[in-house]
Amino acid sequence: MPEKDPTSYTLLTYAWVFALACLGGATSFAAKVRTGAARWFNLTELLGELFTSAFAGVITFYLCEAANMHGLMTAALVGIAGHMGSRAIFVMERFFEQRVLGQTAAMYPPREEPKHGEPADGS
Repeated sequence: MPEKDPTSYTLLTYAWVFALACLGGATSFAAKVRTGAARWFNLTELLGELFTSAFAGVITFYLCEAANMHGLMTAALVGIAGHMGSRAIFVMERFFEQRVLGQTAAMYPPREEPKHGEPADGS
């Protein structure tokens, strides 16, 4: 079996990865619009969401391929990662730091939330 690398996949494979991830990103953006966190006509935010989703989807695809996951499971995870967008990237980053580099969550002390009535910057 030939070794897998980013150049060994067809354009059709990358097309479905991008499409699924971007569909997840579009769904996430629509949910943000419904909750009032974004506006439909904010093209910059939509494009940012789609690019982030595509990146998260491609990284997820590579991880699934490295783990020899079944195609349908890969497709599902790519769509979920696309919907999660930057949150998926953050989860992957934390996993890499903890499992691969051996770093613990102790390196990331919990952020203190400002008390009611205090300014957010602590001054």
